[in-house]
Amino acid sequence: MGKFILLLAILISTTVFAQTQLVVLGTAQDAGLPHIACKKDCCKKAWSNPKMKKLVSALGVFDESTKQSWLFDATPDIAVQSHNLLKLAGNADDKLPSGIFLTHAHIGHYSGLMYLGREAAGGKEVPVYVMPKFRAFIEANGPWEQLVKLKNIQLYTMKENEPVTLTPSLKVSSMLVPHRDEYSETVGFVIEGSKKKALFIPDIDKWDRWNRNLAEEIAKVDYAFLDATFYKNGEIKGRQMSEIPHPFVEETMKLLEDLTPTEKAKVFFIHINHTNPLLNPKSKAYKEVKKAGYNIAEEGVVFDL
Repeated sequence: MGKFILLLAILISTTVFAQTQLVVLGTAQDAGLPHIACKKDCCKKAWSNPKMKKLVSALGVFDESTKQSWLFDATPDIAVQSHNLLKLAGNADDKLPSGIFLTHAHIGHYSGLMYLGREAAGGKEVPVYVMPKFRAFIEANGPWEQLVKLKNIQLYTMKENEPVTLTPSLKVSSMLVPHRDEYSETVGFVIEGSKKKALFIPDIDKWDRWNRNLAEEIAKVDYAFLDATFYKNGEIKGRQMSEIPHPFVEETMKLLEDLTPTEKAKVFFIHINHTNPLLNPKSKAYKEVKKAGYNIAEEGVVFDL
């Protein structure tokens, strides 16, 4: 009898835990594809072909057993992304996800909050998780402070490395990363399910400016969604790319070249600028990344947590 009860408990826990999943909701840099004001070849076809459109970089996590869901970054594409997330969570009748985690205060990562206000969704105390400096920025500046005043959102302050428990099988931790912090800190997130973990760092400066070792952080997780804004130096003509010091994909692959195939396969490049050839599956760069053993994040792909 005791063995039967133990087996039943294992089966029940496995059934519940297996239902926590992560989905890629967007893969492009802050302004998406096609990019505003861009008439170059990288966007020309996308202007006339809606199928080539790429939504702004974001992840979603959902638990089918509780029908709860969370957004990671509030992008300009939040309307479509929240709809897609709620549908996956089996709760399409809900207006909004259960909460939102924000990495930093650059337009592609938080400006979607505006759609929670009285002019749009009219949110009711939607939980928004931010770091201390980011919270102070929202509370002191319009139009964001109005979202707090009207209780469209409710801010929750995160501390680095201190997990936020969302369900018995899901928790989220933040880690500070170097980036342009004009208005807020910049963080990456570790999203931990019952069995697997995901690292999400859509924006960071060069890896050697970080006080952590990238390979060691990848070893701690099962999936690593990493900044792939630019593929290589010189990608943006007429501009010093040192002014926007994201790690080039070529640099990240070089840094990680000694990893085992299993470790390399954890990497999914995301937050891809409209100039980056990784947005084109037929490009030489795309094929090089795949041949080297890495992955390019694709919208709609679901991962077990």
